[in-house]
Amino acid sequence: MSVLGSGTRVPLRERRTTALDVWLWVLRLLTAAGLAVDAYVHADLAATYDPVAKTIGQGDLFRAEAGAAALAAVLLLLFGTRPLVWVFALLVAAAGLAAVLLYRYVDIGAFGPLPSMYEPVWYPEKTASAVAEAAATATAAAGLLLARRRRTRTR
Repeated sequence: MSVLGSGTRVPLRERRTTALDVWLWVLRLLTAAGLAVDAYVHADLAATYDPVAKTIGQGDLFRAEAGAAALAAVLLLLFGTRPLVWVFALLVAAAGLAAVLLYRYVDIGAFGPLPSMYEPVWYPEKTASAVAEAAATATAAAGLLLARRRRTRTR
């Protein structure tokens, strides 16, 4: 037990839960910010890639990524104590990062309904998106671990 300045004793378990909640909020904000950057960049660039179309256009894929990232960010802010929300945020961020790295370094060509999206260059918006996705992936993984820990402590 700990003694606060007011003479009130706060159990150690309660202090740990409070610390977890604070860290969870920090991770929620950081992850949501990374996902917001991801959403903005993809929404902003989508029209640029509309001419690259087979059945599903690259612009459509960018809009889908923007929507998924925006949804994940909102869900995190509203329901960030739930591990399933963290899983969704982690999957969105990691998938975006994997796609940008894959199509930057590997020319896999068109397959199925997807166009060839090979683009062997880095430019400011692409770099910002990759950095935001990498940060969101890391913070979402940490948030998932803390959310699971918090859930087991409150049960």
